[in-house]
Amino acid sequence: MLTEMQEALIAGKKAEVEALVDRALAAGTPAGTILNEGLIPGMERLGVQFKNNEVFIPEVLVAARAMNAGLAKLEPHLARAGVKPRGVVVIGTVKGDLHDIGKNLVAMMLRGNGYKIVDLGVDVAPEKYIEAAKANGAGAIALSALLTTTMVQMKAVVEAVEKDGLGIPVVIGGAPVTRDYADRIKARGYAPDAASAVEEIGRLITA
Repeated sequence: MLTEMQEALIAGKKAEVEALVDRALAAGTPAGTILNEGLIPGMERLGVQFKNNEVFIPEVLVAARAMNAGLAKLEPHLARAGVKPRGVVVIGTVKGDLHDIGKNLVAMMLRGNGYKIVDLGVDVAPEKYIEAAKANGAGAIALSALLTTTMVQMKAVVEAVEKDGLGIPVVIGGAPVTRDYADRIKARGYAPDAASAVEEIGRLITA
């Protein structure tokens, strides 16, 4: 059943994912098992396919919707069972930038991989990331920018995190962003795409 769930998720079959989650719960499968052996591996497999250019953004968005539908069914059971998220990630598009497609894709894939997401939206000032990270006990901050003119705001966030002594990694990404730029502004993480962002954040939070 859990393998079927993975296949339905990768295919973006929302109703089928919901039905399989219901069936698994009715059969007495623990919510944590459904999450960790059904839904999350499905999203991880999809992430590998996305990195290999075997699937593209539309397929990932459809699969993420199916994942969120399955999660919505599981959440009350996970809460009752005391299952904790893998970590908390604060995410947003930097100040002056109103683009959100890339950010939304990363947020959906992180959520699908078992993280709690605090999405601050677009045009987010550096201090807002700090406030949200403190309020939610975040393990990482993820920044997106689509314009070369707004990339400088990433440096401002990295500096604000350092000045505050928050001690959590900042991961940056977006069309104009490069690993060289991440190194120059001393961001601890860089991701060229959404699947890489999940891997990078997982590595940094674990470390």
